[in-house]
Amino acid sequence: MVIARLSRSCGMGTGSRPLAACNFMHKIHNMYKKESPARTPPLVEQAFAQLRQDVLSGNYAAGAKLKLDELQTAYGFSSSPLREALSRLAQEGLVRADERRGFRVAAISQEDLDDITRMRVMLDVQALRESIAEGDDDWEAAVLSAFHRLEKLEGRLSDGPVHLDSDWTVLHTAFHMSLLSACPSERLRAMSASLFDQAERYRRYSARTRQTSRRKSDEHRQLMDAALRRDAETACALLQEHILSTQRNVTAALALSPAA
Repeated sequence: MVIARLSRSCGMGTGSRPLAACNFMHKIHNMYKKESPARTPPLVEQAFAQLRQDVLSGNYAAGAKLKLDELQTAYGFSSSPLREALSRLAQEGLVRADERRGFRVAAISQEDLDDITRMRVMLDVQALRESIAEGDDDWEAAVLSAFHRLEKLEGRLSDGPVHLDSDWTVLHTAFHMSLLSACPSERLRAMSASLFDQAERYRRYSARTRQTSRRKSDEHRQLMDAALRRDAETACALLQEHILSTQRNVTAALALSPAA
């Protein structure tokens, strides 16, 4: 109440109150002002995010049993948010529910890789085409910025598995999603993002067995340049080849270890 009366008495535009008095009132107001605490994500969201990251990064091997009691110990969550998180991961295809109501990390297989690749070619290419048609100056700036950050990181790394650490994954994902970000269909963007993440396990698997280096910076630059000059046909063809080259690399890696 006192602060409210002080605020009214220091009303704007009156010219009757000394500036020092107004400043003093603002200081008092700020002393009593309560800052809104940062909102903590719900436990289910926390459990889902942590489990998802560990599955995608390969911390849990393909086919590994995900036991609730072990997950409770590892993550510090109760069984309820963990069950919900596992169910959501199952919906994304990253986890499978077995007959005894348990969960396992989805297997890595040629069949699954081919299905992910087929869907990415169908959806990502269309999303890119629409994004190029709808993208504005902010979209162009976002694509340039995402590419610059990824290129700088890749320039500091050697070839091989180290490319696929968490930092690289975040920036690589950000670049690809920036290209699609102007697509007007929220569902299409969401499906593309989910498939991109499902392919992450295969990218990491391929990197661990890679015999020759693969620099992606040139591929990404060509893709970016075509998108920014609004050459949709070239950009879509480059994206399709980019996706298919990943499939070929992973297929070669799977052939070296059929039991994966």
